[in-house]
Amino acid sequence: MTYVSLYINVSTNVETELYVEIMNEQKIKEKIKYRLNRYFSDIKQISEFNFIDTEEGIDFSVRVKNNVKKKLALVFKIKSKGQPRYVREAVYSLRSKLNQLNTDKQYYGVICAPYLSEDSVRICRGENFGYMDLAGNCFINFEGIYISVEGKPNPYPNKRRLKSILSTKSTRALRVLLNSEKEAWFVKDLAREADISMGLASNIKKRLMEYEYIEERKTETGPEFYLKKPRELLEYWADSYSYKKNDMVNYYTLEDIRKFETEFRNYCNKNNILYAFTLTSGSARVAPTLRYNRGFAYLEKGLEDIENSLNIKKVETGSNFSLLIPYDGGIFNGLQNINGQNVVSNIQLYLDLINYKGRGEEAAHIIYERFIEKNWLKSQIIQGKK
Repeated sequence: MTYVSLYINVSTNVETELYVEIMNEQKIKEKIKYRLNRYFSDIKQISEFNFIDTEEGIDFSVRVKNNVKKKLALVFKIKSKGQPRYVREAVYSLRSKLNQLNTDKQYYGVICAPYLSEDSVRICRGENFGYMDLAGNCFINFEGIYISVEGKPNPYPNKRRLKSILSTKSTRALRVLLNSEKEAWFVKDLAREADISMGLASNIKKRLMEYEYIEERKTETGPEFYLKKPRELLEYWADSYSYKKNDMVNYYTLEDIRKFETEFRNYCNKNNILYAFTLTSGSARVAPTLRYNRGFAYLEKGLEDIENSLNIKKVETGSNFSLLIPYDGGIFNGLQNINGQNVVSNIQLYLDLINYKGRGEEAAHIIYERFIEKNWLKSQIIQGKK
């Protein structure tokens, strides 16, 4: 067999965006054809390369002959969005079409989009399909033809990425989904439990489906959805989250930190003030693996009263107790009561700890393995079925 190849590896430290502007499929086709001409013109062993008429369900095809006159055909399917959900749909559609073809040619499917994320690329490779995007990334491995162009950054970045699902109110929905033992959801139920509008809940569902964090199924009472990749969603959120997103006030107390935390708890209970321990203080109560000499707690209200009533002094440096004023009330979703003390949910505790210096990441992973993952498996959140 004649073996021809074109290999380009582009190293980049630029973090590419996953969400791109919507582009007309005809425009994508023109740009893809232009790139194909460039790539194949560099392969001397190809004796023929022509765009040919195609059938319904296929966006365009290319006839290729190598030096041994073997007839090959590359069949292209174009999507205006390159998120995994749309790529998977394109793969299934093109696979079905190729199964119907029965000629003397050998066919090879290629998926095209403005930009393909790593997850989308894995889908194509897993189905033995090629792929191309407008960044210039390309993979074709078919009957001795090998083209690999990797590492090209997204030329059409949307600076928002998935920011819409990480906005203040949207994260209420994420906490509800990740904290709950509920296996399946309707949009109206998510809106109610997260205290957000139906429109926002519907938009969050749409965005999560695009990246296959959730999956939908039909029921007699309408479409419901369930978490498909809770760990990936949590990790994506954690990558851009910091407990410093909340307003933080630092204090110093002469008392032992554990004793002070008890006094703080008692004061909040007596005055009907909502609070929740987090970070080192939360970890010590959920999975006591860390020694600590600085405590942390979320506080809903009453900051000045606490300062006046408890023996603490506000400081700029050298603090041993910090109060965090939540950027949103959703922080308290899934509140735990451990031995009469309020602690944030394990999801919130993981988010707070994962980027906290001083073995915070280690503590976060322990909480994930001991509690979060086991809870998902127990309630079959991951499988999405009882």
